[in-house]
Amino acid sequence: MNDRTERVLLLDEHLRICGTEDKARVHTTHTPLHLAFSCYIFNDENRLLLTRRALSKMAWPGVWTNSVCGHPLPDEPSPVALRRRCCQELGLNVENICEVDPDFRYRAVDAGGVVENEVCPVFFARALHSPQPNPAEVMDFCWSPVSSVLNVVRAVPAAFSPWMGQQLQREAVLAAMASRMR
Repeated sequence: MNDRTERVLLLDEHLRICGTEDKARVHTTHTPLHLAFSCYIFNDENRLLLTRRALSKMAWPGVWTNSVCGHPLPDEPSPVALRRRCCQELGLNVENICEVDPDFRYRAVDAGGVVENEVCPVFFARALHSPQPNPAEVMDFCWSPVSSVLNVVRAVPAAFSPWMGQQLQREAVLAAMASRMR
């Protein structure tokens, strides 16, 4: 499935699904509220997978971010959507998917004026092997210790996606991250 046929779930002011829109048309300067997900993927050494968005991405090109993000399709549970996006973006299979922050919501505007306006539950997962990124999605990646990631995001937040910066300030996400630092 490509971005031209992928449908995004639109949400009303009560956070109920109220329709769908073509993904290629939903992200504009007037992006409606919609459902997404964000995932932090760890390896067997509890290192966190960071990805750098491809320069061809419409929003936040070239920016470092968490492991993978995406949108569930109509009638697709978020864990299934997460697995789908991991394969599409990273050529990666994951297991132990765990929702750590079901209530994350944000709105951000990139330098080109593209708006993200999402209810975006946060998940953790474990990688089953090394990523093989799709260059149209991801231009670079690295595995980093959680403590290093937290420190650099605090020190240089503009080098990372706004959703990642905001997620790493939330109590639920930080508590889950702390368990990865032991």
